[in-house]
Amino acid sequence: MINFNGNLVAESNSKLTSENRGYKYGDALFETLKVVNGKIFFWEDHYFRLMASMRIMRMDIPMNFTMEFLEAEILKTLEANTLIDASARIRLNVDRGEGGKYLPDENSKVNFNIVVEPHNNPFYTIDADKPYVVDLYKDFFMAPGLLSGLKSNNKSLQVIGSVYAKENDFDNCLVLNTNKNVIEALNGNLFLVKGDKIKTPPLEDGCLKGVMRKQVLEILSKDVNLYVEETSISPFELQKADELFITNVIKGIVPISKYRKKNYGSDFAQKVVGKLNAKLRLMS
Repeated sequence: MINFNGNLVAESNSKLTSENRGYKYGDALFETLKVVNGKIFFWEDHYFRLMASMRIMRMDIPMNFTMEFLEAEILKTLEANTLIDASARIRLNVDRGEGGKYLPDENSKVNFNIVVEPHNNPFYTIDADKPYVVDLYKDFFMAPGLLSGLKSNNKSLQVIGSVYAKENDFDNCLVLNTNKNVIEALNGNLFLVKGDKIKTPPLEDGCLKGVMRKQVLEILSKDVNLYVEETSISPFELQKADELFITNVIKGIVPISKYRKKNYGSDFAQKVVGKLNAKLRLMS
């Protein structure tokens, strides 16, 4: 069952049409959520990122789009799909409805829809023995700016990059901005570990304002023995690192095992995952 503007409908009866602005122009935003036993991980961060993104997109935010309302709709959808007591992946999509060309019709209204699916792992784990190989994706570059940091339906670079990765037997690719700095992976933020120094690209470089990125930065900031910096990362630094790892809400932390001729460990990433799970237990 899909939740369309608060109404539960079968997927075959979805009310999304070819005139939907999210379909026609990418005039839509989404949040990917992880829910375990009815608990939405980091829901407040997801909600405020969505609201900030809607303001950047100049969407008229409906008065009923409160954090409590949308949470209740997510839980209602989980219940209808018998996933309220399980681990699930949620996509909360917001679009500007139908009507208009590039300029929305005056009568266009913001819609939301919620799609849920089962997810295997309730907490975050790392399989240190499983290889995870990446390379740079250099066919297209991300231009830094407010729009590059939005989780919008315009993900052409990520789609083409994912096809490229599959064709070349990579597990993922790292994305460059127009200044040729490494900003993120195709599906998450990037962290670089070198001794006691931890780097992650700044939002100003064009990376996604990731919810898991924020959690990891908060965890690292509490360790006085680490020097954590949000700064640009050049491709030349990658092979000098001790560890590289990718973060997103669904998988948590994914250590990179190989980039070109360099192999990496995952000891630091393992420690961060332990602290992340401990934080989640305190929140539940």
